[in-house]
Amino acid sequence: MILVLFTWLWHMHFHFHVAHVYARLGYPNAQHILAQRYLQGSVSPVCGCHSVHAYRQAAGQGHAHSSFNLAVGTLRNMTMALEEGEVEKLLSVAAAHGLLEAQQLLENIFKSRNLP
Repeated sequence: MILVLFTWLWHMHFHFHVAHVYARLGYPNAQHILAQRYLQGSVSPVCGCHSVHAYRQAAGQGHAHSSFNLAVGTLRNMTMALEEGEVEKLLSVAAAHGLLEAQQLLENIFKSRNLP
């Protein structure tokens, strides 16, 4: 049982380091995985700024899920504030890649702004 636990923990630690290397090389999928691991706190008890930074890197390269997560985090006041119109831009990127949740949220934002 201890061997199984050790193997699982080693695999998770190894996976994080591999993702970290690829994230530094500029791969958006690796940056997204890294952001998720930081956000879940499965890496170490660090501040959420590491997660936001990794999401921003991936979103800057057009990663749909990172764009969506960054926009939703901002709307829920969980991340640092974005510039005016940046939430809509991030949601548009995610919606253009077929992310249904982003399409629905973007529609709701536009509907709420058009109400008298």
